[in-house]
Amino acid sequence: MLRFIIIGITDNPTPWFPPEVMEIIKSGKVFSGGKRHHEIVAPLLPEGAEWIDITAPLDAVFEQYISLTSHLSPLTSNIIVFASGDPLFFGFANTIRRKMPEAEIVVYPTFNSLQMLAHKLVMPYHNMRIVSLTGRPWPEFDRALIERAKKIGVLTDKEHTPAAIAQRMQEYGYTNYTMYVGEHLGNPAKEKVTTLTLEEAAKTEFAMPNCLILNSCNSCNSCSKKQSQFGIPDNEFALLNGREKMITKMPIRLLTLQALDLPRRRVFWDIGLCTGSVSIEARLQFPHLHIEAFEIRPECEAIIHENARRFGAPGINVHIGDFLTTPLPVGEGQEERLPDAVFIGGHGGKLKEIMAKVLIALADDGCIVMNSVKAPLVKTDSHQLWDEACKELCLQQEPPLHIQLNDHHPITILKCRR
Repeated sequence: MLRFIIIGITDNPTPWFPPEVMEIIKSGKVFSGGKRHHEIVAPLLPEGAEWIDITAPLDAVFEQYISLTSHLSPLTSNIIVFASGDPLFFGFANTIRRKMPEAEIVVYPTFNSLQMLAHKLVMPYHNMRIVSLTGRPWPEFDRALIERAKKIGVLTDKEHTPAAIAQRMQEYGYTNYTMYVGEHLGNPAKEKVTTLTLEEAAKTEFAMPNCLILNSCNSCNSCSKKQSQFGIPDNEFALLNGREKMITKMPIRLLTLQALDLPRRRVFWDIGLCTGSVSIEARLQFPHLHIEAFEIRPECEAIIHENARRFGAPGINVHIGDFLTTPLPVGEGQEERLPDAVFIGGHGGKLKEIMAKVLIALADDGCIVMNSVKAPLVKTDSHQLWDEACKELCLQQEPPLHIQLNDHHPITILKCRR
């Protein structure tokens, strides 16, 4: 069994370690870390030390670990890893636990970069929401914004820079934050801390490595308005050709989300999203969701994005094209991307075919919901199509919910499962 000793370091070019850690380094045989870490600790390594760079692909790195230690005795089969800050804080210790769960791990941490930035600012950080964008996509950051986290600590990378983060926040209207950026924290010669507005940050380049803290000033009226809304008024949406009938009305929208049981769902698909009202409402009310939205009409794309920006709903993945010919956004081995809640907002008379394709990806505990409108001029009864599709595809229906908002056409909310 391999034993990893993981030592946290900062960017200080002349690091200091306690005597216990220095003894571990002096007696070590195999060392590992990033190239930057190697430059810092190289003068401290014993003669004849083996070094393994931690670079992608990580599977190759772990193969080297096993290969180099296979000929060592149990007493010397330690791999000493240098990692930034606290190795358990979005760090390499977590990677080892995931890839080699049986390995023994000993950790000697130091302050992580966000702690060091808070220390420099003399800013309490016990209430800070932490988000890592280092090699990760936007969803958790978007969720922190939608949930109005007052203080957000962000780990960055070359793609998710402070400027890119500020631009995203401006695009979706989250402008009530001050940004604090720390560069080369721990390196006395290069360390720099800057306080900026989002407008300033969006135009500024920062040296890597860096991290940032966002602190809400709570004075933005538009953000306060978004936060207080439970159900977006229909007249606030940008519409397709100004057609009010092309939007799921707010009371029906909220009942539809309730039928989808979104608080306990993970992945939501919205098929035939048109103006995006259902997806946007779902994103704002349940920001933990991963949302994939499909629309056949290309003229809707600009409207959807306009509404997402208008209501501060980043992170909705929009697919323009016929759902029946659009590749499903689920790959092999990506069970966590399988939809467990699907809303069919439009079907163009091809409901059976759409439901059959949904079933290819639908999670075992997933559900499908559709709203059927009883209109006298419509030749094809969508409720009848639904019943036929459910019977043919062996889907179990739940009792329908009948709603009539006004003197016009009644609506039935339909739901089924495998």
